[in-house]
Amino acid sequence: MKTIELSAGTIEYEDTGGDGPTVVPVHGLLMDASLWDGVIAELSADHRCLVPTLPLGAHRHAMRDDADLSPQGLAGLIAEFLDRLDLRDVTLVGNDTGGALVQLLMARGVERVARAVLVSCDAFDNFPPGLTGRTLVLSGRLPPALFGLFMQQMRLRPVRRLPIAFGWLTKRGDAATARWMEPVLTRPEIRRDTVRVLRAAAEDTGFLLTAADRLSGFDRPALVVWADEDRVMPPEHGRRLAELLPQGRLVGVEDSYTLVPLDQPARLAGIIREFTRASLIP
Repeated sequence: MKTIELSAGTIEYEDTGGDGPTVVPVHGLLMDASLWDGVIAELSADHRCLVPTLPLGAHRHAMRDDADLSPQGLAGLIAEFLDRLDLRDVTLVGNDTGGALVQLLMARGVERVARAVLVSCDAFDNFPPGLTGRTLVLSGRLPPALFGLFMQQMRLRPVRRLPIAFGWLTKRGDAATARWMEPVLTRPEIRRDTVRVLRAAAEDTGFLLTAADRLSGFDRPALVVWADEDRVMPPEHGRRLAELLPQGRLVGVEDSYTLVPLDQPARLAGIIREFTRASLIP
């Protein structure tokens, strides 16, 4: 993993290199860049993939005390990442909370983003999303030390598989979810950051409705990919997003919950590859 110093602190990222189209995938809460490992393994043959680990609870470098860890601040951190690495003509891909952050950048009309892919993500009034999101944001009211005690139960697989945890987010990705828990379970400074993220999110639960009002101005290629069996992100939201975006199109994915990169990585990689190829044709 490489690192880069941004205004909020040190960010780790993977860069596969290469001369192909540039893809920047964004993960969600209590996840890291490894969400995309299976997808990147497929795409890296003909794409350059840069995958940051954002300070969303599974990161390994604590953020600065004055870092803005609100959704808007985290979206700004992604924009700063693109600027600092001078990435152009970027395909920005977001899943789960990562898709919410991508929508914020789409609403801002960030020039370096040439196309966007939204994969089963928070949208409209679905924030925090489902039982998982509501439980997590509520837990953020606890002081960091008590939050850490509350999260200790996530060491147990039966707890991780509950609907209030990761049970409705992924069918077959428990090994990844167990790994993502390690920083918040073992490091006080990461717990502190995570509580800050959750409290900032709770202060403005309507930010995606505001962003949706501006998505019709995103006049670049856009793809909406939704898990057919999603229990956390309503399928109707996928249809609404695709209809709202001037160049939007909807693709369904079978045999997957919300975390399509874990449940169907090869299928998702193929969809992204087809999308970038089609949008690059003059």
